[in-house]
Amino acid sequence: MTSEPRLAIRGLHKSFNGRPVLSGVDLDVRGGEFVAVLGANGSGKSTALRCVVGLQTPDSGEIRLGGRDVIGLTGKELAQSRAQAAMVFQQIHLVRRRSALDNVCSGALGRLPAARSLTPALFPRELREEAMSCLERVGLADRAAEPAGKLSGGQQQRVAIARALCQRANVVLADEPVSALDPSAAEQVVALLAELAGEGLAVATVLHQPDLARAHADRIVGLLKGTVVLNAPPDHLSQSEIDALYEPERERR
Repeated sequence: MTSEPRLAIRGLHKSFNGRPVLSGVDLDVRGGEFVAVLGANGSGKSTALRCVVGLQTPDSGEIRLGGRDVIGLTGKELAQSRAQAAMVFQQIHLVRRRSALDNVCSGALGRLPAARSLTPALFPRELREEAMSCLERVGLADRAAEPAGKLSGGQQQRVAIARALCQRANVVLADEPVSALDPSAAEQVVALLAELAGEGLAVATVLHQPDLARAHADRIVGLLKGTVVLNAPPDHLSQSEIDALYEPERERR
């Protein structure tokens, strides 16, 4: 595990229509570490990750990737810094008619000339070899030529992870990546993310399955109403502490 965080969030605040969603969130993720982010719906888990990759703009705070605060950067500097973090979404954004390999190659679009980035047939050989290596890492090299739409949900999510690897990011953020999967596929995807962290990536995953977090995470961060209230290894947390994160959901029933 690296000594310095690959991702460091400090004092992150975000409101929507005057309603606070993040209230001073702090979060570190180091290389070689798998962090599971837990909390009820509306606790700010996804918003925090979306701020890191620029899909939401925080009201205040710091987001450091590789030691550099990306808030306030523009143009090429911003693009270079954001490229250090790749996002895997709950909704699997693959081009269903394209092969698994072509979808993985698209993770490199940010570093390809514009003409090549638009036409999979023009992807260079070196990129296809790199993408195949990424598919091997997620156990899908034998499905490289298969259209993404013909793969199972769990396989599609593994293709999405391979695409993140092809981005050459050193931070992988996954926003509820297993919510739409059956328990067996969910277990496989979370185990894969933990394995990639073990290979040196910094991985933070929003999960709605505390049991998976307990089984695979190095550290659990719990959000309650936009505030970090838990931050410890799984074996340092009681079940009642984790259950308390979901009290707002029980109150809404």
